[in-house]
Amino acid sequence: MFAFRTASLVAATLSTGLIAGVFYAYATSVMGALGKSDDRTFVDVMQKINVVIMNPWFMIGFMGTVGFTILAAALHLGKENRTTLIWIGVALLLNIIAFCVTSGLNVPLNNQLANAGDVSQIGDLAAVRHQFESSWVAWNVVRAVIHTLAFLVLMGALFVAGMQHAKASPVASAAAAAAPVYPQYAPQPGFPVAPQQGFQAVAQPGFPSGQR
Repeated sequence: MFAFRTASLVAATLSTGLIAGVFYAYATSVMGALGKSDDRTFVDVMQKINVVIMNPWFMIGFMGTVGFTILAAALHLGKENRTTLIWIGVALLLNIIAFCVTSGLNVPLNNQLANAGDVSQIGDLAAVRHQFESSWVAWNVVRAVIHTLAFLVLMGALFVAGMQHAKASPVASAAAAAAPVYPQYAPQPGFPVAPQQGFQAVAQPGFPSGQR
């Protein structure tokens, strides 16, 4: 069971990190470069990006930010995994918020840009760009930051899960059981322990009792 829990948590962490990286790349390079381009280039490139990015590789990661995190949370239900579950729950909340930002704000702007039609047929490219660019860039930064925070929290969940497993591992129990026991301080089976009355001399091997 530990392997399935760990695999789900790794999948959630990986998908969240990948999507955070995609949006980070937009914020730090793609949109900056397009911001320096003319209106026709900006609209044309963004229309093409919004079509190309709808591929299985992106969608697995994007949907996985929420889907894999829900799976990880479900597999960590139980008192013994409560601390890890709290971390996963925080990450899930962050991923849901970022998912809603994308679905409710960035995607409608993408659709609005697509509905403007072919770039060669748009009469006022500057107006189309103005209605899209500033809002899309701002919300992209927001979702990038939130997904990054979720990624960091999931990394913390992995660390906590590993620590909890190490404490509960049979290896730790075996190590405790193998701790040295000093028989001279432990009562032996079949020999009742009599209370000690002061100092008593103990006969040494080879020396009869009473001789010096």
